Amino acid sequence: MGPYARITHHTYQTLLPRQGGSGVRRARRGPVGGGRGQGTATAKEAAASPTDGWTQMSFTYSIHKPWNLDLSERYSYNSGTKTHTMWVNSTDEPLEEGSDTDPRTEMRWKQEYSSGKHMWDADVYVPSGTNGADIMQILRGKHPSGTPATDIMLRASSANGGTLTRYTDAVIKTGIYNKWWNLKVAHDADTGKIQVYADDKLVLTVDDRGPATRYFKNGVYHHGSGRAEARFRNIRYWVK
Repeated sequence: MGPYARITHHTYQTLLPRQGGSGVRRARRGPVGGGRGQGTATAKEAAASPTDGWTQMSFTYSIHKPWNLDLSERYSYNSGTKTHTMWVNSTDEPLEEGSDTDPRTEMRWKQEYSSGKHMWDADVYVPSGTNGADIMQILRGKHPSGTPATDIMLRASSANGGTLTRYTDAVIKTGIYNKWWNLKVAHDADTGKIQVYADDKLVLTVDDRGPATRYFKNGVYHHGSGRAEARFRNIRYWVK
């Protein structure tokens, strides 16, 4: 499984190099290599990274999939490119037999939180044709009765060469089909603010939906028709 160690049935954890015995990795400022005609980045440019001052942590997850299918029928991991690929068809069964929820194949993170700052970070690739699938969510696993089940859902649609939106309104990025790009979602559970970054550019700041115990999910939770697919690599978990 490359950097992912299998623990129990369909449950995995990330493994980080231990640094100074701490087992965590801190984001650092430093020289940024440029392209042709470019030199070392200035201190101001180097400080612009959304992860500056954050600490990278390992994380564990399980794979959610249609209840009647084997894992290999909807999920694969390429150890050479370290890429997780998840796909689902609109005609697939839900996660649990008899459920009225839409079909999905997703990584369900085990790290739950109700306070502090937490960031989901990954390079993502959405193939053309994926339309109506949420590729990243903050789930409110434990929340007061009558409040929403999610704080944010990021949905891929076919508009403008592939568009990612918050639910179906605010546009995060267009032209997302058939290319790798970076997505970050930072949540300050103490202030109730969520920030979304596309290729390290802040594109959205919104309020969460009140107190809850949350966790991250990424993959495809499909509300559209046909096949939906998303790929992820360089997945990281940051805290502050």
